[in-house]
Amino acid sequence: MAQNKTHKTSVGGQALIEGIMMQGPKGMATAVRKPDKEIEIKYHTVKHIRDKVKFLGWPVIRGVVNFIESMIMGYKTLMYSAEASGMEDIDDEDLSKFEKWITDKFGDKLMSFVTGFASILGICLAFLLFMYFPVLFFNKVNEWSGSDLTNYQGLIEGVLKIIIFVVYIALVSRMKDIRRTFMYHGAEHKSIACYEAGKELTVENVRKCSRFHPRCGTSFIFVILIFSIIVYTIIAKIFPQVAEIRVLWMLLRLVFLPLIMGIGYEFIKYAGKHDNLFVKIVSAPGLWMQRLTTNEPEDDMIEVGIAALKAVITDNPKDDEIK
Repeated sequence: MAQNKTHKTSVGGQALIEGIMMQGPKGMATAVRKPDKEIEIKYHTVKHIRDKVKFLGWPVIRGVVNFIESMIMGYKTLMYSAEASGMEDIDDEDLSKFEKWITDKFGDKLMSFVTGFASILGICLAFLLFMYFPVLFFNKVNEWSGSDLTNYQGLIEGVLKIIIFVVYIALVSRMKDIRRTFMYHGAEHKSIACYEAGKELTVENVRKCSRFHPRCGTSFIFVILIFSIIVYTIIAKIFPQVAEIRVLWMLLRLVFLPLIMGIGYEFIKYAGKHDNLFVKIVSAPGLWMQRLTTNEPEDDMIEVGIAALKAVITDNPKDDEIK
């Protein structure tokens, strides 16, 4: 499919296990490379709560709603890709007698329990790393300095969270399975970039495109981190007494988190339509971070990206433009 000119689109996606999910004017679809090397295309039903409750689609509020819905759909499509790609297939001969008994006895119930438990652990770990530890670290350092750093609490905690995030991504990116998923992430970005550049969606054209994109989830996280530094620094200056009480400070941060997420979402939408100096400055850290969260894909991965993209776009590029 060929287009006549460069244009900004609202098309977006997510890397999966041996596949890619895309969302566009025609809905949501996944393309997954099956064990027999064929690409399986599947459309997924998406129901947005903002279509029923109008105020949830208002600016800022829609950012939080979209984030929650994206997390839910992302998890569902990730689980689907694991099954479709054959990742969940394990030969019986590779299982011990005890593992066979557990599998036969509990089956899907056990898998649901393990998945749910892992999700809870993940949430707890995220809270400890990005909420509790930065506050604890600052409080200790501030005590040693004689409370001279109180006015810089938001800045110091924010910088520490960025460091933790970068180190964490750098470590997990060295894992074989994660590295392969990041290659599919690159294929997703390059396919969208090719389409937005008005080029025909071929492997050769996609391969030449950039794997960095301003509307990426990585950029969204960095925008939130940057905005949180600004907001929490201001709050710490306005309410210094509250900032000194660890529990109250963490509660206050949780209260303002949805607002920061909403503002970050609006910026990402704005960045998708504009290319001015302000956008370039704020987007720069997220685009740099994509050097870790995306890798150059192989040609068969690009084929999956093209298949997923073609499943959700129309013949009229104007249908895909950011509103």
